[in-house]
Amino acid sequence: MSDSGAPFVSLIIPAFNEAHRLEASLDALHGYLASVPWPHEVVLVIEKSSDGTLDIARRVEDARPYLTVIGNDVQRGKGYAVRTGMLRARGAIAFFMDADLSTPLAEIDRFVARFSGDPKVEVLVGNRQHTHSEILTQQHFLRRKMGQTFNAILRMIAGIRLADTQCGFKAFRRTAREAIFSLQKIDGFAFDVEVLLLAGRLGFSVEDMPVQWANAQGSKVRIVRDSWRMLCDAIRVRRLVARTLAGRKLAA
Repeated sequence: MSDSGAPFVSLIIPAFNEAHRLEASLDALHGYLASVPWPHEVVLVIEKSSDGTLDIARRVEDARPYLTVIGNDVQRGKGYAVRTGMLRARGAIAFFMDADLSTPLAEIDRFVARFSGDPKVEVLVGNRQHTHSEILTQQHFLRRKMGQTFNAILRMIAGIRLADTQCGFKAFRRTAREAIFSLQKIDGFAFDVEVLLLAGRLGFSVEDMPVQWANAQGSKVRIVRDSWRMLCDAIRVRRLVARTLAGRKLAA
């Protein structure tokens, strides 16, 4: 770890209309970070919300120097919010995670240890389908089965072998993060597929890990409308990534 004052770990949290739970989540995060041995920062990216989410975030930010709040003046989607935070992050390792903390904070320790134990690993992805994952609170049966089926379709269309592309808990070393998110374009929920496809095409080592996970009420994913949008994005993502990388070569 560097002693230059830069954080070792950056935590990126996108949020949209999260006033009902944001402060509790930030309090839980504050308690967790008080015990960690590494320098850290939290970048909270608020999409334009109608429920006072940004006001709550600004109030908490004033008392916590490790917290940076970015208030986007548009609502473009989770992919846009994550990209905004990842491009602002300064840590050697950067995570993105959901504001509902559906993946318990202790999982951060396991991922950091995996990075520390194997310098070759550059991207780690939470996998809720892993045989060693522990699902603490299940989604409703229909939503769960629709999600699993849709995830399989996404992987088939995009040509990704990872079992769980949509888990909102992923971590990146700095080199991978900067390369991937400087090229990533999709603003909506299918951005995860683009990120993983870019990681593979750019030659980064990607591994998945089992996680604990608990379904949280109030998901922003509207299963029918957003699934259709994700499917449309997935259909075009391979061409999009191919064009992105071709443009990168031309510019080099």
